[in-house]
Amino acid sequence: MGAMPTLKLYNTLTREKADFRPIDPANVRMYVCGPTVYDYAHIGNARPNIVFDVLFRLLRHVYGANHVTYARNITDVDDKINARALRDYPGLPLNEAIRRVTEKTETQFLEDAKALGCLDPDVQPRATENIAQMVEIIETLIAKGHAYQAAGEVLFDTKSMTDYGQLSKRNLDEQQAGARVAVDAHKKNPGDFVLWKLSEDDEPGWESPWGRGRPGWHIECSAMSRRYLGEVFDIHGGGLDLIFPHHENEIAQSRCAHGTEVMANVWMHNGFLQVEGRKMSKSEGNFVTIYELLHTEKFGGRKWPGEVLRLAMLMTHYREPIDFSIKRLEEAEHLLSKWPVPGETADEPDPAIVAALADDLNTVAAIQALHALAQKASLDSRQAGVFAASAALLGVAPKEIELDEAVVHEIDARVRARLELIKEKNFAEADGIRNDLQALGIQLKDAKDPETGERVTTWEVKRSQA
Repeated sequence: MGAMPTLKLYNTLTREKADFRPIDPANVRMYVCGPTVYDYAHIGNARPNIVFDVLFRLLRHVYGANHVTYARNITDVDDKINARALRDYPGLPLNEAIRRVTEKTETQFLEDAKALGCLDPDVQPRATENIAQMVEIIETLIAKGHAYQAAGEVLFDTKSMTDYGQLSKRNLDEQQAGARVAVDAHKKNPGDFVLWKLSEDDEPGWESPWGRGRPGWHIECSAMSRRYLGEVFDIHGGGLDLIFPHHENEIAQSRCAHGTEVMANVWMHNGFLQVEGRKMSKSEGNFVTIYELLHTEKFGGRKWPGEVLRLAMLMTHYREPIDFSIKRLEEAEHLLSKWPVPGETADEPDPAIVAALADDLNTVAAIQALHALAQKASLDSRQAGVFAASAALLGVAPKEIELDEAVVHEIDARVRARLELIKEKNFAEADGIRNDLQALGIQLKDAKDPETGERVTTWEVKRSQA
């Protein structure tokens, strides 16, 4: 194995690409904001899952699978979830009622992620299981003068942090001067945000030193990341839309509570996603879930395999905006149709593909190199193992199409019939069978038996006829 290229990542915090230096190479730690499991995940949610799965695979390749810890949270504390839990399961303890409400959507999210080729994170903490950790951080913030109680809420005092806004580069004074929305009278500053909100008698809540209530959104990730990765860790990821206010406020809470200079050393954000050139929204009629893409004909009048969705995402650099379209999916499927189905391998991935990914996850260059390697592998079986390892590093590979037994028997029978027609020199009908099978995506391969010299025919299913 050759020398490993230096991993370079773009850091939103510094606005520059720099060499990645883990705090502890024996335990590289990454946290990514996961789904709110109120409803099925949409295609926009798929992008960070895929992007940071590629980074997870790369980190495991560079540092070793046992030396990387990837945490992606499940947000199951949400006012809509809480209300539904109280309505549908009034007799159950709150956490149990929430689990009943969210178990279907959480299970579907995990199945969607698997279909998209994503590895399971090492830990997937739920917000409901970390309430005590949230309360502890809030108590610390109050004790250190960074938070205060007012009008049934505990709020973070943004003025108490001299460099609040370093991630989004938003100046707090400018925000206040330019504020056009009415400021809640109980807030000291317009930018102050909720850490804990008291619940009314008819609202669900958890016990706390400030009364029965529920946590603010931002405090959840501060608590879960500290519990599983420590007060300072290597990489924090998510979508561009989370920079402000969510990630900005995570930084504020964590740094002020722990007295640290940073929360995470590197902050990475994937770009926005549009569908067919327009912002995705239900009102536009272009809102589509991962489940619908995989299992229904809503988008483009057909179902789309998970590996096609994944490749289509990776054909655009993660920091660039992406236009998710039928044309893009067709391009991805056409590319996959030209690649061999990889098997198990002990080979190392192609250095060119590793180098592309090491350059701030340049998946565009990596896919170009993978395509060139696929062409080599189809001509030289010695390249097959390298192709398999390289495809695995990206998590992108065509899959064998499974046919039921009756279909297999029917194809075998038609292949035998064609061989008989060739023996009878009835080439026109033999070619007709070949053409019919080809139209169904079945490709025939003729060869000679090395011992008898007789013609033998094998067949395979092609991914696409595009």
